[in-house]
Amino acid sequence: MKDEKQGATVAPWKVLESRYAYRDRWIALRSDKVELPNGHVLAPYHVIEQPDWVTALALTHDGNIILIEEYRHGCQQTVVELPSGIHDKPDEPTIEAMKRELLEETGFASEEWHPLGTFFANAPRLNNRVHCFLALDARKVADPKLDDGEVLVPRQVPFAEYIADLREGRRTLHGFQGGAMWLLHLHAAKTGDPRLAPLRF
Repeated sequence: MKDEKQGATVAPWKVLESRYAYRDRWIALRSDKVELPNGHVLAPYHVIEQPDWVTALALTHDGNIILIEEYRHGCQQTVVELPSGIHDKPDEPTIEAMKRELLEETGFASEEWHPLGTFFANAPRLNNRVHCFLALDARKVADPKLDDGEVLVPRQVPFAEYIADLREGRRTLHGFQGGAMWLLHLHAAKTGDPRLAPLRF
């Protein structure tokens, strides 16, 4: 088995048929009939199409991480999570989408942004990617400006406390936000930025 740097060794599936059971601006359910490289046919194989996502690890000038408390109907729980959003404007750079989401959801802005990386949200079933960013020395510059479909409360937690909570299992993240935390850890190790010291093992 080769890794991505060595190139693909498994051929892609051949799509024999496709149909959409549902589609709107937020989500589409596509059902494919596919032939695998070994000749086996899967039907239906369901794929969920969504816009890309953006997520931010935003640290304030005084060492807090900015979080969002929001009810999530999928898990039917109120959760505390990283500021995130949908990148649904094709002509808008992902970093600009993230700056806009952070400002609208929390009222915070930053002059120091670092792209951390991009990964698939869930490659077997979802077609979108997650774009992760670090914002440093963030400051509140406005009140949140929420859409009608948003009911959320911005929170600030000392960054060292937040990392300790994650390590001890006292906080639960969305899977993709766990990936964002790993990218942040790699960035901290690479740069040695003292503002990210709580991430070091």
